Amino acid sequence: MTWAMERLLLSRVQRFTMSIAMQANVHRLSMQHPADLAGLAALFDSGALAPTDVAAVIGKTEGNGGVNDFTRGYFTFALATLLSERLGTSRSEILERIPCVLSGGTEGVLSPHYLVLERRHRSVRAALGSPPSASKRLAIGVAFTEPMAPEAIGRQAHVDAIAGAVQAAMRDAGIDDVNDIHFVQVKTPCVTVARAAAAAARGASVVSTDANRAMAYARAAGAFGVAAALREADRHALSDAAMLTDVALYSSRASISSGVEVDRNEVIVLGNSARWTGDLAIAHRPMRDALDLPAVIATLADLGIAAAPQVADAHRIRGVLVKCEPDRRGAVRGHRHTMLDDTDINAQRHIRGAVGGLVAGVMGDGRIFVSGGAEHQGPDGGGLIAVIAEI
Repeated sequence: MTWAMERLLLSRVQRFTMSIAMQANVHRLSMQHPADLAGLAALFDSGALAPTDVAAVIGKTEGNGGVNDFTRGYFTFALATLLSERLGTSRSEILERIPCVLSGGTEGVLSPHYLVLERRHRSVRAALGSPPSASKRLAIGVAFTEPMAPEAIGRQAHVDAIAGAVQAAMRDAGIDDVNDIHFVQVKTPCVTVARAAAAAARGASVVSTDANRAMAYARAAGAFGVAAALREADRHALSDAAMLTDVALYSSRASISSGVEVDRNEVIVLGNSARWTGDLAIAHRPMRDALDLPAVIATLADLGIAAAPQVADAHRIRGVLVKCEPDRRGAVRGHRHTMLDDTDINAQRHIRGAVGGLVAGVMGDGRIFVSGGAEHQGPDGGGLIAVIAEI
């Protein structure tokens, strides 16, 4: 039986026994360079993780986080190569089935790492004889859209595509209630010079020919798509005109990255469900600004973890996911910041380092996924935090 046939069979079994047959796990692995997958290979070799159970990967690489950050594509190629060798299939098939979302930029104390999200299928016999979990546990769902035309990126077609993919990922996770969703990670394509030229050759125009501006629109469209799917805002208000202008419109659960290494949208939904088993759960809070330490503490408290002032049982934490944005008004809590005026260091690198340091100080661990570019992702000038931990 080929891997593709096995996955199809498992998906059919999953639909039949979803309420009692799924278990999630998260492996947080460090890397010495952007293609270092020794930790993942070791899990495969030891039998601790089956290659067929890898559902998605979210990671931080040490690139610049910009349009020309090729560390993301480097890691993705290495991951697809390893999995294709272990599963006996092509790299392209791997990338069509397993979302691999990378964010570049490990400024300050941030440490390059990646989270391997595992979905384990329990035996049908055991599942049918077991009741659903009395409490909600981590649930994972994934989905892809069709490839995006460059002229669609950052516009309503982009919003609609992502909204549909989020709903598909919820169904994949077996989550019915949007309130059970705590974090939605999206990787979306961006407009490059070459893609803009290809659109122009067809007589079409792109949202912006400035690559960085186009990335911002792509992230905004992604956030609007998540907000629409999770009913966090009126769909009619999520218009093209509102993108990058109406900061009151945002999703408190969306984390959007944009890059050249993809041509379609990849969506990972993380939530809690009584249909899933295991010992992990996820919690989240919006961060009102870059100094919102109480939001970090409250998120941990939701998982029964105390920070006084640093987490004592850090071994319980499996993943920390953060979005942040330099306050466009040029001040944090009434005091001027210079992130937006620095011509030597990009503002996104400033904010990743600052917020990463704040959160890592609480966690006692630099393996924090901190992604900048938080347009419409959390409150204006702030962002969001989500934590996955053992219960």
